[in-house]
Amino acid sequence: MLYLIDGYNVTKADPATRALSLEEQREALIARVRARSPRLLGPGRTVIVFDGEDTHAGGHTYATPAGVRFSRGESADDLIVRLAENAEEPVCLVSADAGLVRRLGAKGPGRIEVRDRAVLFEAAKGRSTRSGAGGIDRDSLGVPPGGNSITRELADIWLQDEE
Repeated sequence: MLYLIDGYNVTKADPATRALSLEEQREALIARVRARSPRLLGPGRTVIVFDGEDTHAGGHTYATPAGVRFSRGESADDLIVRLAENAEEPVCLVSADAGLVRRLGAKGPGRIEVRDRAVLFEAAKGRSTRSGAGGIDRDSLGVPPGGNSITRELADIWLQDEE
């Protein structure tokens, strides 16, 4: 499975990241996917797609098993559609962008699976991860009781030197 994550669609809707700068949003999502992608999404290859250019100084490369792509002159939606069209494996889109979902849905039934971006949120417990699917439990997310508090505490510790 190829998981295509609509980067800013996820970060701008997530209460934990939407107030951050774009660079901080990217770093937070990449860290979350790196740490928990197989538990949150399942086995397969993951590509996070962001609009624009990689503006991180010094040609930063992201140390993550997930691929990180920037749209560079096209929209992230267009890049996601192109990646889905060229994929040799089934594709799962992680987004809540209805227009993008429609564009990919036109590619053929059964070829594209869609999961709401909430599957990657800390607060996603109890929400549906697919159209028509039931709620998900805490264990399926890999977040132990109190895990969100620990994550916030560690983020404060790790990110204090970034300021």
